[in-house]
Amino acid sequence: MHRIFDRTAITTIAAMTAGLLTCTTLSTAALAEGRDAALIKRGALLVSVGDCVTCHTPFKMGANGPEKDMARGLSGHPEGLKLTPPPRLDAEWNWGGSATMTAFVGPWGISYSANLTPDRETGIGAWKEKDFIQAMRTGKHLGVARPLLPPMPWQGLSGLPEKDLQAIYAYLMSLPAVKNRVPEPVPPDVLAAKVAGR
Repeated sequence: MHRIFDRTAITTIAAMTAGLLTCTTLSTAALAEGRDAALIKRGALLVSVGDCVTCHTPFKMGANGPEKDMARGLSGHPEGLKLTPPPRLDAEWNWGGSATMTAFVGPWGISYSANLTPDRETGIGAWKEKDFIQAMRTGKHLGVARPLLPPMPWQGLSGLPEKDLQAIYAYLMSLPAVKNRVPEPVPPDVLAAKVAGR
């Protein structure tokens, strides 16, 4: 009976196999990380071009006057900011925005810009990618609930390729989570009662 492998050969083959598996795992992880980085970079570009910061980031007072508070970037209408009832609207002026650019009024009632950070309780951190894409495609919160209200331009976003919506989602999920519970929208009938009761 011939021995094809001795103990040293078996140990060497096992070590080489383990090394090969480790290299494969590391290079697969590096490829995935590179792919994720590219996706996040694309998402950052799309969010910048879409100017999401304008409505979804509150102001703070800076050295030269009001400026966007990037420490609360994309966290939506400030939780603690209570606004007075909005002005009466008529046919010529039928919508308006708050000085913070995070609250809006119109025929739809009052809408507040959402917290787009990955905070699981107050932002979109509990949303799955498919929920986000469905919301952008249908104009419905979580893709199935209440409508996304003006001035959210979901109609324009709905036409983006799925890869771009995935990139936007990846970018938003890469941001620091900001705990900020945005108020619920105010329906038109409740708004009418508020304005009438001034």
